Amino acid sequence: MWHHQRTGNSLPAVTPVFTDFDEIRQEIESETERVTGVNKGISPEPIHLKIYSSSVLNLTLIDLPGLTKVPVGDQPADIEQQIREMLASYISHPNSLILAVTAANTDLATSEALKLAREVDPDGRRTLAVVTKLDLMDAGTDAVDVLTGRVIPVKLGIIGVVNRSQHDINVNKSITDVIQDEMCFLQKRYPSLANRNGTKYLSKTLNRLLMHHIRDCLPELKTRVNVLTAQCQSLLSSYGHPVEDQNATLLQIITKFATEYCNTIEGTARNIETSELCGGARICYIFHETFGRTLESIDPLTGLTTLDVLTAIRNATGPRPALFVPEVSFELLVKRQIKRLEEPSLRCVELVHEELQRIIQHCSTYNTQELLRFPKLHDAIVEVVTGLLRKRLPVTNEMVHNLVAIELAYINTKHPDFSDAAMVSASVNSSQGEAPQDAARKWKPEKAEDRPLEERSRNAVSSPPKGHIMNLLDAPVPVSRKLSLREQRDCEVIQRLIKSYFLIVRKTIQDSVPKTVMHFLVNYVKENLQSELVGQLYKSQLFDRLLTESEDMASQRTEAATMLKALQRASQIISEIRETQLW
Repeated sequence: MWHHQRTGNSLPAVTPVFTDFDEIRQEIESETERVTGVNKGISPEPIHLKIYSSSVLNLTLIDLPGLTKVPVGDQPADIEQQIREMLASYISHPNSLILAVTAANTDLATSEALKLAREVDPDGRRTLAVVTKLDLMDAGTDAVDVLTGRVIPVKLGIIGVVNRSQHDINVNKSITDVIQDEMCFLQKRYPSLANRNGTKYLSKTLNRLLMHHIRDCLPELKTRVNVLTAQCQSLLSSYGHPVEDQNATLLQIITKFATEYCNTIEGTARNIETSELCGGARICYIFHETFGRTLESIDPLTGLTTLDVLTAIRNATGPRPALFVPEVSFELLVKRQIKRLEEPSLRCVELVHEELQRIIQHCSTYNTQELLRFPKLHDAIVEVVTGLLRKRLPVTNEMVHNLVAIELAYINTKHPDFSDAAMVSASVNSSQGEAPQDAARKWKPEKAEDRPLEERSRNAVSSPPKGHIMNLLDAPVPVSRKLSLREQRDCEVIQRLIKSYFLIVRKTIQDSVPKTVMHFLVNYVKENLQSELVGQLYKSQLFDRLLTESEDMASQRTEAATMLKALQRASQIISEIRETQLW
């Protein structure tokens, strides 16, 4: 029985069955003409032919075309190069055996087949020489020297055969008769070599070489099969079994995801990221590196000029000159500076929220196969967790906003760490009293001739002419001027007090914001994640929709199961070959 399979791209793969060799011969000729034409064209496209019989050995043969030097018919000009490349693609494989065929009535030293074989197999470990047409040698000559390897030695041996002549083909001489005539010819012409030549001996030799080659490759082959089997089993396990208990499956997936999410925050996850910070480690980095350094980079007096301080003091005194520095000006200015801590605090909340979102993707990555198996369940889990985070974000922002609002609500000048105003004032007076002569000079009225020429010119320009009445309310307020000693002292007192109190508040905010974020956002999500998932997803009416496998999952599971069976069968065959006695 013969099975023939077409492999061309133009026709679908079919497997016709033939029981008559004349029919299969005709089928091969028809298929060859269909692909290459009727005028000796060639094609690298193979024709697969399987022969099933109780009188043949287990053997795979690849019939390759002979080398053509001069193109004929429809053959291209580079026919020789094309055939060489085709031959090389088959005989270069290290697991193939090369059958180098040469006619007995030609010089073996000029054999192109042996030359090609030596190019890819220089040690001759895979090459077996076959000498054909022993019956066509010239009278008075024989092939004894060639068959015994005295002309050109071949490591695997040289076997002579007698094929059918053109007359035998024309009269449809049977293969059985051809083999019988071949044995008679060998017994008559080469009696001492008859038992080591002929078509039957060639087939047994090829089968023996194949079995020995397989035996030599068995250790490596068995290792590869075992590795592939383990990989296939792991892949099949990742696909999971068909869902039998929907309740248990859904609850198991939800619990596994929630546990992995919390473990990632705690740093106890099985799959620890090594390329970047993630989870709890990144949240810690946000608190103490990003947020902490941002607060420390804020200068207590940034955006607060001396003129701003002086204006605040003067506005706080009203129409009456003040004897002391007004406390209202200090509160006004320090609140303005404390307000600047709110923006980086809210940004800290935003960064932690973004990291909690990234953890969802992280957990999905390390549960890829299980979640990809149920894409709708995966999307639902992501939606629930995202919704929980979205719901907690405004609550956390409000609490952080309240932290800053609390500091703005009451300026505690009796704070233990706050510098006493009297001490600051005394310190400023002491530092300014070190140069009394300079201070006296600042307060001493200057004569016109002692002032700089530029100032005298400016005063001369701005002074109204005699006899002209000037509206003082329309006079512009000077943008900058020389401060009196008292003004300098008051400004410095206020600036020192602002700096002292700002550092106290900044330290409090730096400590309380991470605690607030952890309590109202991170810890809340950890404690309520699983109950939120179960409450929204563990509903009987959602089971069928959530536990619907992806379209490719079932087919992939079937393919993996089929591959696993094939590998297990291969492993069994390898074990049987190891126990087989090779002749």
